[in-house]
Amino acid sequence: MAAQPSGGEKPFHIVSPVLESLSLSQAAGTKVYMKLENVQPTGSFKIRGIGHLCQEAAKKGCRRFVCSSGGNAGLAAAYAAKKLGLPVTVVVPSSTGPATVRKLEELGAEVEVSGQVWDEANRRALELAQTEGWVSVHPFDHPSVWQGHASLVRELKDSLETKPDAILLAVGGGGLLAGVVAGLHQVGWQDVPIVAAETRGAHSFHAALAAGRLVSLPDITSVAKCLGAKMVAARALECAQECQVISQVVEDTEAVRAVEQFLDDKRMLVQPGCGAALALLYTGRLQRLQREGRLRTPLASVVVVVCGGSSIQAAQLRALKSQLGLE
Repeated sequence: MAAQPSGGEKPFHIVSPVLESLSLSQAAGTKVYMKLENVQPTGSFKIRGIGHLCQEAAKKGCRRFVCSSGGNAGLAAAYAAKKLGLPVTVVVPSSTGPATVRKLEELGAEVEVSGQVWDEANRRALELAQTEGWVSVHPFDHPSVWQGHASLVRELKDSLETKPDAILLAVGGGGLLAGVVAGLHQVGWQDVPIVAAETRGAHSFHAALAAGRLVSLPDITSVAKCLGAKMVAARALECAQECQVISQVVEDTEAVRAVEQFLDDKRMLVQPGCGAALALLYTGRLQRLQREGRLRTPLASVVVVVCGGSSIQAAQLRALKSQLGLE
């Protein structure tokens, strides 16, 4: 079962399924388990950490939440606020689609549009959070968020008979990576390598690793807007020193093809950010890492975190394919 937050309240996330995938196993040449975070109440893993942070803040007397988000974090904050009976303001960049704004409003959130990218929306959210009694819900850079996300690894430990030889995940701001590393420490799996995928044009973690320090991308040019933090959390870089983290950059075309392939294989539609992690399997990156000696050969099994994403519809997938010339 999911670990209870401190104080004993029931968490807002579910224990998500872990399923073996024959099609992904075939593509990767090794047994692949999917951790299906796309079936969480808000459509992505974000509810784990953000739900945890909101529950903690409510206990301390928070009167209103404010969250900056391109979608998934905002939906998690709005869902948690509704469960807690507290108001929430979600500041979104102008790149956020009308369907996401509608979902936020349906959950009772007050939505404010500010800036063109997440970083600009976040500046506005931090201004609002100066109001007394308001609490800033950071989408990825907060210890309570990482602690909430760590529950994902504890569930893997409960579900799998043996520890995997690698965990594959997508990196945006680095919150999921930080949570998985925290979880690996908690269950004694810190020797399990993590393969961290980003799309080119949203590759702030890859750029930081290459530079050995935090760097800011000039702009987010990838279609995977949910991975669009110009700079990752400082914690993400620390994680790369504590565990073996292998950074991989995939092209937008590979991520979107992976989304389509996954839809055909599994009848589940996920965002391009999630497609980045799936592309590691569909494009043979895993085998290449084995050939390069960066992952062991043979691999007994790997886990891919299907992080999900609420801001995707069939029409948007068609538009992305058209934009990238994949028709």
